[in-house]
Amino acid sequence: MKKLISFVTLSMIVLVDYAQEKPVRSLTLEEYEKAKTFAVKDLDNDTYVKFENTYVLDRYESRKPYFVTGDDGKKKRIDIYKLLAKEGMQDLGILIFYTNEQGTLYKACMPHFTADSKVWGKYFEDIHAIDKQEANFVLKLSYVLSKEFGFQLYKAANQGKDLSKESATYGNDICFPGTMQVSMAGGGTKALAAIRPGDRILTVDPATQQTQVVTVKELTSHTPKNYAITRLRLLAATEKVTAAGTEVLLLGKTVQATPNHPVLTTNGQKKMGELVTGDEILCQDQATGRYQAFQVWHKTESAGGWQPVYNIVADGGSTFMMNGVMVLQK
Repeated sequence: MKKLISFVTLSMIVLVDYAQEKPVRSLTLEEYEKAKTFAVKDLDNDTYVKFENTYVLDRYESRKPYFVTGDDGKKKRIDIYKLLAKEGMQDLGILIFYTNEQGTLYKACMPHFTADSKVWGKYFEDIHAIDKQEANFVLKLSYVLSKEFGFQLYKAANQGKDLSKESATYGNDICFPGTMQVSMAGGGTKALAAIRPGDRILTVDPATQQTQVVTVKELTSHTPKNYAITRLRLLAATEKVTAAGTEVLLLGKTVQATPNHPVLTTNGQKKMGELVTGDEILCQDQATGRYQAFQVWHKTESAGGWQPVYNIVADGGSTFMMNGVMVLQK
């Protein structure tokens, strides 16, 4: 999952459940900074804590914590509290306590959607800073918040600007950036740009999920351009409610290609650019080697920068595994 976070860190989180509420005032930047200093002594038992006789932390719906394990095998704990102004019990936001497997605690304060843009800007700055220290923090936080509050993710790449479809090159080239990792025979991966004729790679039968080995006949390279690139973030999550809280096994994949490259979903063949949230694509679980359906969690499309793009011509099969994701041959 190390390289997969980039897509999530470019996503903005907006709380829609709050839309029904009418707070009298919004969280100020000063209050935002103050809230990050609030501490809960006992996350297992303290459900309602007052601060300065002005603010309250109220455990959201008395929920027990989430315990999220990624495909790195590391378990994180996430506790969620509503941040309230004591006067009028006005809802100011959400305070998140994130504890890693070593006991290190990180705090994030997600403001109410009515907060000033400067407050939201500081929130994004803070969670991205944590993400640099704690791998996949944003991904795991986004998953839990989406489960609890019905969030919508939407792209905020380049400070909210959509990197211009008009500036990107759309054409008939059905290819991948050279950094995509191709699953090789015998295990391991190889960067697409480094693939050579004679290399033996894996193909998967979509119907039986059986793996076969095929030989590369040619690596097709297309002229460098500022190609439009579709980026998919795929997740597979398994949840189990226990006495201690909700245990989540969260697996993630990211794949990139030109928007017209075909993939096979559980609802039939689609182009990458046509996929929508919830579509399912067959991916490989790195830990077990088995194949399972991952859901499209988020999709972005933008100019990928000046680069060549590539495609493989093989002597058999109908699919390749790119970054552990099954894609159709051209």
